[in-house]
Amino acid sequence: MSVRPIQRGAGSLPVYIQISVALRRDIQSFYRAGEMLPSESELAARYNVNRHTLRRAVDELVVDGIVERQHGRGVCVLAPTIDYCIGQRTRFTENLETLGVTTDSKVIRKQIITAQGGVAEHLQLESGDQVVFLETLRSVDAKPFCVISHYLPFPKYEWVFDHYHGGSLHLFLESHFNIKLQRKQSLISTALPEAEDARVLNMPKNLPVLRVKSVNVSQECQTPVEYVVTRFRGDAAQLSIQP
Repeated sequence: MSVRPIQRGAGSLPVYIQISVALRRDIQSFYRAGEMLPSESELAARYNVNRHTLRRAVDELVVDGIVERQHGRGVCVLAPTIDYCIGQRTRFTENLETLGVTTDSKVIRKQIITAQGGVAEHLQLESGDQVVFLETLRSVDAKPFCVISHYLPFPKYEWVFDHYHGGSLHLFLESHFNIKLQRKQSLISTALPEAEDARVLNMPKNLPVLRVKSVNVSQECQTPVEYVVTRFRGDAAQLSIQP
């Protein structure tokens, strides 16, 4: 870890900001996700400041999602968040591979269920109508990124239930049903993960997920085709909304 001289006096940035900038640069150059920074007392001595000033510098990194404080352990370096774009024609694979990462999508659950509540409403179905339910796990660079619940009208998309086994569902629908989907609506909220989601995403139960509820319609006739509930790891994703 490098130590750059701290400037003091009129015209200089606050000392804690300078330390924060220096730590940020060192993390980018020398640290990997999951590694621990030196203790506060060691860093305070290294930069010749008191622990209060050092703590303020680390607070800047915590707010930016670069590190987190772990009780009893210290300050841990986090994996960088991924800027995930939500737009009318967003596809998971296309969106992320433009960022230079590898992606994977696998089906973890399939069922034919009855539509109730919001599922029936968003798909413009009667309560009790049947729907195809798929749950997929999406990974980025071999790490769990989000889990997605897909609902499609049955029996129109029964073939999806029988033949879709992974990869881009929207590309599958376009290839086999000649349908191009357009995002009609997305509602974003935060919540603590359900126990099964926490297990599948390999995350603590006290770490929030970003939950996105979306309606995807046929681009040609605007008929609802898919209702989707996506849960992103809150420490892995930053959502970018584009019209």
